[in-house]
Formats: sequence, C-alpha cells, structure tokens
Amino acid sequence: MTSPANTRLPESEDVEAIVESAVRQARTWLAASANEKDQATEQLADLLRDTDGVKFTMDFVDRVMRPEDDKVAAHALKKINESFDPAFLGKINASLIGLGGFFGPILPNLVMPLARMRMRQMVGHLVVDAESDALNKTLDKAAESGEQLNLNLLGEAVLGEDEARSRAERTLALIRNPRVTYVSVKASSIVAQLNPWDIDGSVERLKERLRPLYEEAAKRSPNVFINLDMEEYHDLHLTIRLFKELLSEPEFKELEAGIVLQAYLPDTFAALQELADFAKQRVAEGGAKIKVRLVKGANLSMEHVQGEVHGWPVAPYITKPEVDANYFRLLDYILREEFADSVRIGVATHNLYTAALAAELGKKRGVMDMMDSEMLQGMSPAQQEAVRKVFGGRQILYTPVVHMEDFDVAVSYLVRRLEENSASQNFLYALFAPDEARSDHLTPLQDQEARFRRAVEDRWDTFAGPRRQQDRNAEEGQGRQAPVTGRFVNEPDTDPALRANREWALKWLDTDPDEHTVTQVTDPAEVETAVAKATALAEDWGSKTGHERAEVLETIGDRLADYRGRLVSVMAHEANKTVTQSDPEVSEAIDFATYYAHSARLLDEARSKFTPNRVTVVTPPWNFPVAIPVGGVLSSLAAGSTVIIKPAPQVVHCAQVAVEAIHAGLKEHGLDTDLVQLVYTDESDAGKTLISHEDVDAVILTGASDTGALFRSWRPEMNLMAETSGKNALIITPAADPDLAIQDLYLSAFGHSGQKCSAASLVIFVGAAGTSERLRNQLLDSVRTLIPGPGYEVKTTMNGLAEPPSEKLYRGLTQLEPGEKWLIKPEKLNEEGTLWSPGIRDGVQPGSWYHLNECFGPVLGIMHAETLEEAIEWQNSTGYGLTGGIHSLDDEEIDYWIDHVEVGNAYVNRGITGAIVQRQSFGGWKKSVMGPGAKAGGPNYVPQMGTWEDGELRARDVDIKANIAGELRQWTDRLDSVLDEGDAAWLWRAAELDQLAWQEEFGRNHDRTALISEANIFRYRPLLSALSVRVGEGYKVRDVARQLLATAITGTPIDISAPANIAADLRDMGFRARTASTEEFANEVAEMSSARIRALGAVEQPVQEAAVKSNSVVLDQPVLADGRRELLPYLLEQAVSVTMHRFGIIREIGDIRR
Repeated sequence: MTSPANTRLPESEDVEAIVESAVRQARTWLAASANEKDQATEQLADLLRDTDGVKFTMDFVDRVMRPEDDKVAAHALKKINESFDPAFLGKINASLIGLGGFFGPILPNLVMPLARMRMRQMVGHLVVDAESDALNKTLDKAAESGEQLNLNLLGEAVLGEDEARSRAERTLALIRNPRVTYVSVKASSIVAQLNPWDIDGSVERLKERLRPLYEEAAKRSPNVFINLDMEEYHDLHLTIRLFKELLSEPEFKELEAGIVLQAYLPDTFAALQELADFAKQRVAEGGAKIKVRLVKGANLSMEHVQGEVHGWPVAPYITKPEVDANYFRLLDYILREEFADSVRIGVATHNLYTAALAAELGKKRGVMDMMDSEMLQGMSPAQQEAVRKVFGGRQILYTPVVHMEDFDVAVSYLVRRLEENSASQNFLYALFAPDEARSDHLTPLQDQEARFRRAVEDRWDTFAGPRRQQDRNAEEGQGRQAPVTGRFVNEPDTDPALRANREWALKWLDTDPDEHTVTQVTDPAEVETAVAKATALAEDWGSKTGHERAEVLETIGDRLADYRGRLVSVMAHEANKTVTQSDPEVSEAIDFATYYAHSARLLDEARSKFTPNRVTVVTPPWNFPVAIPVGGVLSSLAAGSTVIIKPAPQVVHCAQVAVEAIHAGLKEHGLDTDLVQLVYTDESDAGKTLISHEDVDAVILTGASDTGALFRSWRPEMNLMAETSGKNALIITPAADPDLAIQDLYLSAFGHSGQKCSAASLVIFVGAAGTSERLRNQLLDSVRTLIPGPGYEVKTTMNGLAEPPSEKLYRGLTQLEPGEKWLIKPEKLNEEGTLWSPGIRDGVQPGSWYHLNECFGPVLGIMHAETLEEAIEWQNSTGYGLTGGIHSLDDEEIDYWIDHVEVGNAYVNRGITGAIVQRQSFGGWKKSVMGPGAKAGGPNYVPQMGTWEDGELRARDVDIKANIAGELRQWTDRLDSVLDEGDAAWLWRAAELDQLAWQEEFGRNHDRTALISEANIFRYRPLLSALSVRVGEGYKVRDVARQLLATAITGTPIDISAPANIAADLRDMGFRARTASTEEFANEVAEMSSARIRALGAVEQPVQEAAVKSNSVVLDQPVLADGRRELLPYLLEQAVSVTMHRFGIIREIGDIRR
C-alpha cells in the first residue's frame, strides 16, 4: 500500500506549474542583491570560500575566546597564527591577529581581552548582546526597519537545575521586555538532565517550567510569540508531545504559539500531519492557530556522531537532495487552504530557490498570508530585504542573544552554522563561490538551480518515515541485531528515542524477577564433584577446533540477546541498576560472545600451537553482574576450557539468568550444560576449596586487589587473571571546553553511583581551571540535580548501592582528611544505608588517604595542580593504573598526556567509563591488574587461556633490523660451544618472527572499529620498569639469548638474575647476569610493585610467595620463538579513546587524523 507521504495530492500539480516562476523570482532576488556592499556579508563570504576559514574560527573560539586564563589563550593564539593564514578576515583583522599572536605571550592580560573584544565586534551583526540597554537598542533599530526578531537566548550548557531555572528566568525577562515580540525556547535549556527513558516525567517537568513563560506571553498585548525549538532526533516526539499538551491546557487555548520541524528528518512528514490535525481540531474548538517553523535542520553533524557511536541508523536523510525534496513535499502538503485558518508556516531558509517556491506556491493557492519568511539575523541583509517585500513584510529573523560571560557559546553556535553553510552543496556556499563553471560545466549557482529542479521533481518519491525502527519487543527471539559483515561489529544498545523501546523498558522494570533458586554450596565435597564434572568434559570440549567453538559462542550471543529484557529486569531489582546502566551491559555481554568467537577462530590460524586450560573458575563482581561474568565464561569457552562460575553473593540471580541463557545456547548444539556450572559457594571452606583446587588451571577474577591477594595466598603458583581496583582521575585544564568537561566528569563519577572500577573518583583541575567559578558552579549544579533512587524506578538518574557501604566507602562518604572540605556533603537516604546522595570533597592532597584509596561509591575528590606535569604525576602516583582522562582542546597538552599517562584505558575529551568490547578493550596497569595483563575484549585475552608451544618454524622472508641481526650474530658466535646448530637456527627464526609480530601487531597503532567521530587506538607500550628475568635450574641457554632479542625489539630493559652458580655460568658466556640467592631475590620481589618476572627454568617457591606480597606475577610458560607470544611479557596494552569532533565537526587531534 502506498503511504500518504508518497502519494501526490490533487493540488500537487500546482508545484510543477510554478517552478519556472520560482526560478525567475530567485534570479530576481539574486540580481537585487548582486551589488550588496555589506562588509559583514563580504567577510562571511571570504570565510566560506577559504578552506581554513571555519577551522580557524572554531580554533579561535575554542582556544582563544573560551579559556578564562589569558596566558593559556595567548599561547593558543600564537599557535593558531603559526597554523593558519587568516587572510579571509581582511588585511586589518589579519594583521591584528598576527600582532596578537606575537605580543599575546608577552602581555597576555592586555592583549587577550582586546582579541576577544575584536571577535565580538566582528560577529556583532550575527549575535545580539543580551544586556538590557544594548538589546533594547537592537530591538528599536529592528522595529524602525520593519524587522521582527526571534530571540534565542544562548548560554552555557544546562547541566543542572540551577542553570535551567536561571535560563528560564532570563527568558521570562525577555518576554516581559515590552520591545520583545518573539522568543525561541529549547526544552533542554530549561530543564536539566532530561531522562530519555522517562518521557512522561520529562514532559511534566518541562510543562511546569514552561507554564510561567507562556502565562507571561499571554498577558502581553499583543501576545509574545513563543517558538518551541527542535533539537536532536531524540527530542522529536518529546517536543511534539510537550507542545500539544501545553497548548491543550485551558489557559493557553487562545494563545498562538509555534514549534519547529526539521526537514532533514524523514519522520517529519508524519509529524507535520499530526500537528496539522491538532491545529485544525484546536481551531474548531475555538482555539488559536499554531505555527510550524520549517527548517532544513541544524544538527546534522551530531546526528551522524550519535548514529555512528551507538550503532544506530543515522536518523536524518543521508543526502542533501533528499532533505530538499522532503522540504518541498512538506510545503506542498501544508500550504493549502485546508490549513490556512489553523496553521501558520515559517519558511526558514536562506536558499532563494526554496523561498521563491514557497512564495509562488502561496500565491498560486491563495494562502500567501499563512506564511512568514524566516532567516538568520545579519546574513546578507540585501537578500533579506528583497525576500521580505515579496512575503508582504512578514519576515522573522532568528537572532541569538547572549550575555557577555557566555559569548564563547554564541560564537560556537555560529561556527556550527557556518560549517553547515561551507559544504559545497549548500546554497550560501554557492552564493559566495566564484562564478566559474566546474567540471560539470555549471557555475555554483547554476548547480543550485539544477538541484532545486531535481528536488521538486523527486519530492513525492523520497522516502518518509523513521529510519530508526528498533523494537526490542519485536526482536525477542531473533538473536543478535548487529550487522554480519565478517568483521566484529558491536551490538547496538537500545534506543530510548523510540516509543516501543521505552515501553519495553518500562515493562521489564516493572517485572519482579522474584528470588533466585540457587542453593548455596557449603560442603567442599560438592565442590569436588563439580570440579570432577568439569574435568571429565574438558578433553572433548578442548579438542574441538576454534571454528567449532566459535559457532557455539555465536549461538550463545543470540540467546543473550533474547534474554535482554529479563537481564535488565533482574539487574534493576537485584543489582539496583538503572536501565541506562544495565542495557549497555547486556550489549557488552553479547559483544563478548561475538568477539571471543572471533578470537577462537584466530587460535586455529596462529603460528604456534595452543593447548587450552582444562578447567577455569570465574569469580565475577557484583557491580557488573552480567557482562563481566559472561565475558569470563565465554573467553574460557572460546579457548576450549570448561567453566565453573562462582557468583558474587549480592547478585546470584543475575548470574543465574545469564547462565540460563548460556545453557540455552549450549543445548542448541547438543552440548552438556555442565560445560558451564554455576556453583554458589560460601566465602569459607567451600569457596576456598574451589578457588585453590589443584585441578583448576586458571582463575578469572574481577574484584578488589585484596581479594586477589587472598586467592593467591592460598596457592601462590595459581594462574590468576584479574582486573582489580582503580583510583581514576580526570584532568581538566584551562584549555578544556567547560560544558563538555563537567558533563563527562559528573557522569563518570556518579554513573551507577560510582560503583565502577573505572569511575572518576578524582578530578584534577590544572591552574586557572581550579579557580573557575563557571566550572565549579556547573559541577555542583549538575551533581545536585542527580535523582538518587532504586534502579527499577525509571525516573532515577543515580541508583543506590548494591549493599551498605564498606569500611573504605563509609570513610569516603563521612570523613574528611586534613585540608579537605565538603562542597556537597553526602547524606544517607535510607535506613539500610544503600541509598546516598552524591558528595564532593575539595582540597584533596597528594599522598593523602583519599588520593590513594579506591572508595567505590558516590563521592568525588577535587585536587588542584599548578601544571599539567604535576597533574599527571598525581594521576600516576596512586599505585593503580586502570582508567584516566583529560579534557583539553590544546593538542600539545593532549599529546603530552597521551605519552605520559600510566593507565590501561586512556580517554581524551570524553567520559572515562563505559569501555566497549574491542573499541576500548578493558584492563589496567600496576595494582589494577594481576596476571599476564591482557585486556578483556582485546586480541590477547583468549590466547592467554592456555599454553603455547612452537609450531612449524620455517625461515621468513622479512628484514631484521641491523642492530638486532648484528647482535644475534655475535651471540651465536660467542655461544657456539653451548648452542647446537638447531638452537642457532631457532634464534634466527625467533628474530624473524619478532619482526613479523612487530610489523603486524606490536609496533603499530590499531583502530579496528574505525569510527570517524572517535579514535579508538589499541597500542603497546614498553614496561614502566625493567622486566626481571629469573634464571633457575634446568634453564636453556638459548632461552636466555631469546630474551635479548625481545628486549632489543621492544625497548623494555631486562634485569637478569640467578643463584650464584648459574649467574657465574651466564657471565662466563657473556650475559649480564647478577647474583641473587633465592632468599635475596624473594626479598627483592616482595619489595617490587606490580612487577613482571619472566622465569626461565625452575621457579623457586619463595619467589612465588613473594610475588603475592607485591602484586607481581611470575611468568613461567615455555619460551617460544614466536614473537607474537614471547614479546607479550615485555609490553603493556593500552586503549586510547579520543573524541575526534567538535559538535559533530570532525577535526584533527594532535597526530591523529581522520
């Protein structure tokens, strides 16, 4: 059946009939403004023509206008001068910029205020000063010339309710100004932290905040017109519902008001129909008209970012011709006599062909009076005047107004508009481009005319309807939703902008999962039985190929997708997680299934031979009760190991449901579900028996460092792979965007009530950032606005704790350290102690208890550093190395931080939580990790779940670096008496395989996700200290020589030690080996900090025990020629995630390009 959006109207022939007259009208307007000598318009034209124009302006705003520290701004201006030629600003302004760049660093407090003042003067025709006297002068001048201004009050990002109330009050003051006739309001600017899952609550909050504005508008005579702006796609249905409900209230029945629709959304045709029907009914019942302002759309870049990052279809049309065609379809539909008495239309465009078509169609159908022309204030005044005359004087100029302290926000707004207009297919670009024919023999304006004709012709054939159609209810039983491409693709999260998904979430939040039905095991004999079952099944499972196991894992991923709703429900009720937190966790669990299936297949293709662990015990935490246990189980299954999962006692039901999904996948392949056993042991003898069992080859732990140390004390040689604690800091420099920095900070600190090992429990303000009132006020405002509550209540924005606070957390919530003070003091909100309001402590001192201890709850500490170098030193000195971040728009600062931060997950200009499989594989350094150190969701995680031996060793046609080849020749000559011919050949194969591994994996940056808007770099770094090589009885000489090859290519130094007799032999052979007895070396290891010891030959038991004390790891696996395996102990894995855009505009960040 043909949809209404693709069915021409009986009147549609009118449009074809007036195309030629519209073209003539557009040409007339162009001719009328051809000799326009407006200086501001000419400057705009020069900017759009220059390839660096928008980039320069964006950089100037971000790095010169925005910083409060004049020294920081002066340094930035100097760098901008070195990077750009601002000739498009004209000789005078370009010269002033050059002088500012030279003198700024010398006299920053004098020069920088002048530079900012000059920029305000340059854009003063586009942005109006909101201060009363200046604003009144502007309004009086506009009234004299017959212009009506639609005032849009800009300001800093609304992160909290104080700013939201302030914005509403300032908008109210505008409405009360007798000169003001027209204002625009955005929903997100008057209510903070709108919850996309809770649209009912959001609408009520918005109506409460908007009513006083509409009441004041209604009091004025004539009424002040309020226009409800549209923002991003996720606000579409919220805004329409808000508009309709508010205007349906009796007191606003006779108030005419407006709303914006964006033609770049294919959903807009249905939205226009809905609004038109609403308007007709309203007028029929004695109410006033409504107005719909039709725009092409001003958030396209950010819509692309949202779609790419979340894996959702991009909500707007993909191409500009589709947008234009849809706009003409909307005009064709609404500009009819049927709607003339109930709807006014604002034709908001600078495209003269579009405006001409609307005008000619209005004349043709006799509905000219239902339209206003709408344009941006200050852009090509001569054209505005010409168009205004044809529209009978009815023209509204969209005018940003801003208070002086928020001026950087206004210029950022203008830059985004300029970026849109700088695209070659845009009319304003064509208007200002040289009038020269291109390769298609058309001048830019001729091309615009051709585009116009095609768009008119295609209007009823262009797709209409939502591009996003995800429906979790309909997907149940359909498995994974990520596209199958042959490469790993992340599973999309649930899109709360869609009504079906919100209804799905509410259904599962309201579903009580009851209590779990798992019996606790307290008898060690039952543990013995479980281990025996796992052991019996191990051989058959481990003998399957990686490809065979991968098929099973992918089926498990499908079943996990089918269980999404149940998992959200059980996490809400048992783990106290909001759907905002739990839904991405289910996606992560599904990703683990798909990614580790990919890893299993790669095992079959490896150069060396892999033998899986037989039995693995997984001991997950309570804070991520689905993704982490599923990840541990599936990585083990992928490797070929059977699994026993010991759930955290706080979240047994979550584990039960997750394992049920895993069992469903196993059953589909006819496999024994005891391949994965859920064994809920006590924390006493049964638990100890399971963890320390001799038949358990490996233990995967995610939890506290103390827990890992306890496990290892039971069995020091235990093969423990653990992601443990973190004390994570976000650095904010004076060069940061304050709005984005504070938004990322409060979400990173208080998401899931701070119960994430990756949470930002520290913020380190650098220099002037620490004294910035704006930053501090935004932080306090945003944190006070959070709504603490249970996870199953959709209105909750910060859920409670899974259990009452631990000793450390209680201290963090209630006790200050010397020099600290509460900016916001946490309060206990229920008797059980599981619900607390968030807290912020200021003045945390380096080396203090709070600086060095993980609290794991809703409390944030503030530190103040003088320099970036000092901030990084504090960030690195906690002993942990899990996550860390920086917010800065200065490329030099970013590059320096990336090179010096000591964390496994590094984040630039974004939050520091929410790691995604492959995109930001997760795991830390130093005290944040135990074991080999491979990152979960990364390329080395599954391969560590077993042992390796050399495969076929054949000569490789690869260059070996001269220094390594020379050294190898010397060693083989020197060791000729102790190395046989096979050993020498083995070392040459090792050198070749090292080089291959370096070229393919270790010596380059990887970004396998390859997003445009976000760089996600996986890379390898040398160890922070020397690798300790311990040589014991039974060692092979070639294995010692092998370590010299590894240190040469990785750059990680080694320290070789051995007992006296072995050390003497090694020195005689030419090795640098120091003497350390077993006792001496054990004492050294005990004093190390999270060190790696590469053991060659027998490992002394006291060394194993000492490693437990210092969180160090003894790596005693066989020495391999294969560098892909043997080089891993020499390297640290790091995931660096960098936001590559400003408001959706892609930019270069340091050395990273897109």
